Amino acid sequence: MDISRLFDFLEYQLKNSPREDSIVMKKNGEWQPTSTIEFASKANMISRGLLKLGIKHGDKIAIASTTNRTEWNVIDIGLQQIGCISVPVYPTIAPKDFQYIFNDSEIKLAFVSDSDLFEKISSIKENVPSLVSVYTFDKVEGAPNWLEILDMGTDEANQHEVDAVKKQVKADDLVTIIYTSGTTGNPKGVMLSHRNIVSNVLSSNPRVPKFPSEQPKALSFLPLCHIFERMLIYLYMYNGIGIYYAESMETIGDNLKEVHPDVMTVVPRLVEKVYAKIYDKGASAGGIKTKIFMWALDLVRDYEPYGNHGFVWTIKHKIADAIVFKKWREGVGGNLTCMVSGSAALSPKLNRMFWGAGIPILEGYGLTETSPVISVNGMNKEGFGIGQVGKPIDGVEIKLAEDGEILVKGPNVMLGYYNKPEMTAEVMTADGYFKTGDIGEMINGNLKITDRKKEMFKTSGGKYIAPQMIENDVKQSRFIEQIMVVGEGEKMPAALIQPNFENLKAWAQSEGINLSDSKSEIIQNEKVLKLFQDEIEKHNKSLGHWEQIKKFELTPEEWTIDGGQLTPTLKLKRKVILERYKDLYKKIYDRFPGE
Repeated sequence: MDISRLFDFLEYQLKNSPREDSIVMKKNGEWQPTSTIEFASKANMISRGLLKLGIKHGDKIAIASTTNRTEWNVIDIGLQQIGCISVPVYPTIAPKDFQYIFNDSEIKLAFVSDSDLFEKISSIKENVPSLVSVYTFDKVEGAPNWLEILDMGTDEANQHEVDAVKKQVKADDLVTIIYTSGTTGNPKGVMLSHRNIVSNVLSSNPRVPKFPSEQPKALSFLPLCHIFERMLIYLYMYNGIGIYYAESMETIGDNLKEVHPDVMTVVPRLVEKVYAKIYDKGASAGGIKTKIFMWALDLVRDYEPYGNHGFVWTIKHKIADAIVFKKWREGVGGNLTCMVSGSAALSPKLNRMFWGAGIPILEGYGLTETSPVISVNGMNKEGFGIGQVGKPIDGVEIKLAEDGEILVKGPNVMLGYYNKPEMTAEVMTADGYFKTGDIGEMINGNLKITDRKKEMFKTSGGKYIAPQMIENDVKQSRFIEQIMVVGEGEKMPAALIQPNFENLKAWAQSEGINLSDSKSEIIQNEKVLKLFQDEIEKHNKSLGHWEQIKKFELTPEEWTIDGGQLTPTLKLKRKVILERYKDLYKKIYDRFPGE
């Protein structure tokens, strides 16, 4: 069948590969599956119920959920079928941001997951004239529930209306507005059409590896309001892959062992956390166990996927695999064909070690404005490279500007920024290419990202610093949870560091060092500072002299999404962090930019 609109993917699965576990979420300790038939039926019920409520083609409907859940998808398809425009919103944003987004897009209805979000949106409801009602997925006292709309749609008498509206929905129609979380100013609403996202799914499909399982499963935890995970949900539907939603970031380890997924999407920070736990366990095992663990790590430290490693190395690797790496794979469910990484650059060193351990990671690249995939690695020698993000997907053109900025053209490029024609014009070239804001280079047809154009900076000596590459390397230390390299216009680079306090305390205990319970006191401890100095110097050895971190300051608080230092995909909000720790910056440089 011809797929031109997003809701066609569900119909395609229904006709070609229906599942009993099309979407599965865990509730009250039990995995609750929704079959393809039930999924399609409930989506139709939502469409019928919304039409009865007077919702029309072109109305904007917001969805915000604290966790990924089945209801999100049912609402999503139900809205698409009657030509509504979904506005997915991150649950962690401030009430003022909800107010701005709701007013900018003229939200008519909102669906939220729980009481906290209901209260947050209720607090700004009177300042949003277009907002008629807020429905919840959980049962919340005093709040209308989404089941009310589902119940209204049980009567199939107006299904002919749904069918008629579906026929009117065109590929080029606006289907969603996704507001990007800016660190300064108001967020921008990226307008994506059915064609934008459908083309991205179909063009990404050739990169999907073959899974040995007859009924492959995917574990999903990245927010559905993020276009990366959302596009992949449609891709899973298209391929008949069962979608299992992790309960939370904290439960991923348990959920992996329960679900045994064939594939999952990750962000680099999750890979770093997984590796840090593996390393800490191996390093603290003691005696011969630790020696074997370290030997196995050294064996794959420079691993080259699809390379010829020789007979002797292969024998050693088989031994390491049986003793060490098999346990790594069991720890991630034992059935992963691959993980797909996006949102930020992944450390090449980590990627080599995971490939060497039999857990391939395919790194991809894209932006919300490109629906999102521009390029992605494939599981073949020609289309893969460590530190690279693969060849462009079908139909997507890449060219590099004079300064190395990556320019993109294709059916996946957004319609524009909502209500912002001038801003849209600024990011497009005269010949129709989208300016990504990223710097890159092509290597044998594969794209390599070198840094964010806006994040690169010069020292006062005129040397360019690419902070993300340095940060990815240093974060491999089990004592460093987060790090931000600073120093634009200064003599030398420095760093603000959020320690991993759990690993710090374990280290102190093993060394017989008595640490205070106060994090503010811990970061001033001389032995702790010496430890971090040693860690920084160890990583400085692989950097050019001008790139080396000369000074650093530790922060006593953890950097979190709720705290505002991280985006929902765990990227640094650099301007927020810089402003929050301006006193530490002044301590390093005796001044603060702009003062």
